Amino acid sequence: MKQKHLRIFRLFISLIFLVAFTVIFIDFREIIPTAWVHLIHDLQFIPSIINFVAIMSVSALGFLIVLILTLLFGRVYCSTLCPMGILQDVFTFISRKLSVKTHFKYSRPLNFIRYGFLVLSLVSLVFGSLLTLYLLDPYSNFGRIFSNLVRPVVISLNNLMAGLFMKMNLFFLYKVDFKGFELREALFPVVMLAVILWLSLTRGRLFCNTVCPVGTLLGILSRLSLFRIKIDKFSCTRCGKCSVVCKSSCINVKTMEVDFSRCVGCFNCLTVCAENSIHYKLNLSAKKARSDEPSKREFLSKSMVFFLAMAGLNSRQRIRKGMGGRSISIEEKRPVSPPGSLSLKHFNDYCTACHLCVTTCPSQVLQPSFLEYGFTSMLQPHMDFNTGFCEYECTKCSEVCPTGAILPLTIEDKKLTQIGKVHFVIEDCIVYTDETACGSCSEHCPTQAVRMVPYKPGLTIPEIHPSTCIGCGACEHVCPARPRKAIFVDGSPVHRVAKEPEFKELDYSDTEEFPF
Repeated sequence: MKQKHLRIFRLFISLIFLVAFTVIFIDFREIIPTAWVHLIHDLQFIPSIINFVAIMSVSALGFLIVLILTLLFGRVYCSTLCPMGILQDVFTFISRKLSVKTHFKYSRPLNFIRYGFLVLSLVSLVFGSLLTLYLLDPYSNFGRIFSNLVRPVVISLNNLMAGLFMKMNLFFLYKVDFKGFELREALFPVVMLAVILWLSLTRGRLFCNTVCPVGTLLGILSRLSLFRIKIDKFSCTRCGKCSVVCKSSCINVKTMEVDFSRCVGCFNCLTVCAENSIHYKLNLSAKKARSDEPSKREFLSKSMVFFLAMAGLNSRQRIRKGMGGRSISIEEKRPVSPPGSLSLKHFNDYCTACHLCVTTCPSQVLQPSFLEYGFTSMLQPHMDFNTGFCEYECTKCSEVCPTGAILPLTIEDKKLTQIGKVHFVIEDCIVYTDETACGSCSEHCPTQAVRMVPYKPGLTIPEIHPSTCIGCGACEHVCPARPRKAIFVDGSPVHRVAKEPEFKELDYSDTEEFPF
């Protein structure tokens, strides 16, 4: 009996996950509840394991589910749960529908390259950087592609359709103000999309089996899995049909063997064999080949290195000294990490630059960085106060972060979390330079950290109170001074608790009653 149902089941599950991840990363109308977002993200290997290292909670053990599934069934994560893997299958499917030849054939594993990328990722972890890992992580790459490339297109189409429907007095769509798109931040997602598209059309799952560190690690583990693809050497006619549809190029027709470390569990081979010679079945062979022993030792040693690297990531301590109380210029200001990230160090250590927070941020103040954090933290989101400002009662980024880089934060705590402090340069203020009335910074400050005081007859000028400033950036965002802002926020290396502002109630005792 052919096991066609396995492929159908795999396609059904993978389609659900692909749709879910697509909606999550292009969602500008908050369709999916936050609880569902966490449920889906908990099954992503790299974000889950980093989240566990960050918070050490049972709720962050989704990566264990992936490991157990791999030990039981092989790399089903790569074919059903990984959004980047599913996207590659979509590219292959579309190419076949467009009559583009995508026949595959067996090829030898490029072990030097695949293990090289894995070791490089582990070495970067040991030296305290997630850069190599999140540049290669399939989930983070999927997030950057859809957040930085697909989402702007979807919003543009939405705005176009909303304008057309408004002319017909139909208002079920509304225009969305999209800002902050920069080519330099989109360059890496564009390059990665082009590479993945080319590899999927020409070499199937070569990215998963050569570049992706998750695929390599799970491939080592899959050598111990209970269920495997097996070829019946007595009934097999070596027609090669299974090898032609194998996207992992792991079926050797000549030797009638399957390199299960590269098999991603697509189950295409099960549906094409006319002799029913290829099966997915329980591996209960008591005889262990010698070649398996190095594989097990290889898995244990590399897994040990991986978890030691993650432990090293959690235990590293770097102290960044503050700048004291001296006056600084806007060119010297430090980047601001999102509220809930505890410190700049914590955020840089655990953020994989998936850009889910960028997608979720309603004010769009969170934007992909270039070198704001330095080269080793490139692409991680930063607070861009030229684009927007952090809304006083918003905690959405802390609600959706899948890695623990931004920890959950209540609105009450958010209102007192000091992610930076305000600085004022009077020489750049238009009240000083142009003797023009302003006060925009004071009007937008939610904590009275900026107040207007008498300056000259008929003019007032800002006076700052950094102790109550939470670093939301509203003052910097609205400051009209050019080319340099007169008021700006300098990031706090370690987030602190701001002094609670004292809001005075208005006295209406002397006001007259309404005469009518």
